[in-house]
Amino acid sequence: MKYELPTKASQEVLSIDAREIEAMLQGPKLAIPAFPECMLKLKDGRTLYIREAKMEEVPAMLSYMEKLMKVEHDFYDIVGSRVYSEILGWKRKRLKDPYTLVGLVDGVWAGFANGRLMNEDINISLHTMALIRGGRIGAAMYYAKAYYGFEIIGNKEWWATYESYNGWLRWGLGMAQPSYPWPDVQHELGGAKVFYVTKKYWDSTVKEYVRQMVGADLDFNVTDEVRKANEKFVVPEEVLV
Repeated sequence: MKYELPTKASQEVLSIDAREIEAMLQGPKLAIPAFPECMLKLKDGRTLYIREAKMEEVPAMLSYMEKLMKVEHDFYDIVGSRVYSEILGWKRKRLKDPYTLVGLVDGVWAGFANGRLMNEDINISLHTMALIRGGRIGAAMYYAKAYYGFEIIGNKEWWATYESYNGWLRWGLGMAQPSYPWPDVQHELGGAKVFYVTKKYWDSTVKEYVRQMVGADLDFNVTDEVRKANEKFVVPEEVLV
């Protein structure tokens, strides 16, 4: 869009360094503490190792999500599409203050959890997934990222929404999450209803509910043996959902 100039300008054509534009598009980042690696014993006896995802793992993660996009049941196609865009948004710096966690079992990518911070108080939960069956891996990943938000980052509220019936049943109903009035307050995933947990509710009820569902607590004293068993990041060959 061009307007005629209201006064004479010494330079009618200005050049802009794209780096200056990028500074405006990204915006200032919040100081978010890193997620410390942890491990826990799953209900089936396996050990789940949870850590922050690495940028060099993004191509492999995206290739798996491409497969998930083609699964036409239980909303996996839209979940796969959205997670693909969230991982890519993290890589391309088009997601504000994101965190991306992966769970590994003997090096195999078994679980995924991500979200972002709206501000210092509100943590927006995006997606939580189990990539291999058994052991309640999905619950363990959900526990890890909620613990991260409330106990490590220090958030005051946790905002979630649900695409699938099972997700709502397990977390929305299971945790008796209240919701904000809709459409006045909307979650960024499709403008859906916001279900939320406060820090007070987490401390009094939800933390113990999720811990019991997982069957073990997070152990932040990761052994060298577990760390060595998960040195490589291997994507499952099949999509088992």
